[in-house]
Amino acid sequence: QVQLVESGGGLVQPGASLRLSCAASGRAFGRRNMGWFRQAPGKEREFVAAIDWTGGNTAYADSAKGRFTISRDNTKNTVYLQMNSLKPEDTAAYYCAADRGFTSIVRSSPSSYSYWGQGTQVTVSS
Repeated sequence: QVQLVESGGGLVQPGASLRLSCAASGRAFGRRNMGWFRQAPGKEREFVAAIDWTGGNTAYADSAKGRFTISRDNTKNTVYLQMNSLKPEDTAAYYCAADRGFTSIVRSSPSSYSYWGQGTQVTVSS
């Protein structure tokens, strides 16, 4: 089992930056692929970024590519999402997710992830 707690969300103006953190507890964090997803009211949960357990392979949604960076620190059991040049359409609850572990394949489907945090709200508004 693994527990995930997101933090770092907030209310910012367009063009600002935020760094989201996901603190993990439980077993085998260092062998799990991790992802960030977001969900706006009335919309499906949407893939944002993912990183494999080594930290060497990443994947991004087109909407995030070039603006967002996912990273992880396995010594701290933490995954990060650095978000720059935020836009109003980035407004959503952001969720951290972990897969079942022990695979290097990064996946973008929410169904590929077994564990989820409670979410942290990001609001981008002028």
